[in-house]
Amino acid sequence: MLDVLRQQYDWIRSVRQNMFTFLEELPLQLLHRPVPDFGHGTIMRTHAHVVDCYRFWLGSFAFKKLNEHRDISVTERVDVKYVRERFTEVDELVQRFLDEYSDRWSESIEQDESWKGYPKTATPLLLLTHVEKHEFHHKGQIVTMARHLGCPPPSDDRLGGLFI
Repeated sequence: MLDVLRQQYDWIRSVRQNMFTFLEELPLQLLHRPVPDFGHGTIMRTHAHVVDCYRFWLGSFAFKKLNEHRDISVTERVDVKYVRERFTEVDELVQRFLDEYSDRWSESIEQDESWKGYPKTATPLLLLTHVEKHEFHHKGQIVTMARHLGCPPPSDDRLGGLFI
């Protein structure tokens, strides 16, 4: 199963690279232009939120380090290069997560009472599925925001952009 999950994440990374290539073509001010009712308000904030989700669920929850979690800050100067670098850190986190839980996908990860307002238990497979699904949910919001801003992305409906 580990090989399948690694291959799946490699495909996700490939699709993400296509997104970065598209976003790098857009002016920085457009990436920070508010689009009401989508994602986290701007393309850059939404993309950074995806990073935070991986870090929170795979880093903080799976490795029981809630007190160490900090969302990344998104200022008007944050560019695609910065978000790429944060996703490189996410890639390293995912690899560490896959190594740690390589043969325990159905084993519950239990949290203590400090996790008020959050689930107290989840399996590694559920956490991985959640963050990957979450990334694609926001990918859809990002491409929709780009369309609303007058910058339609290239078509990537053929298996999520893996065959371009």
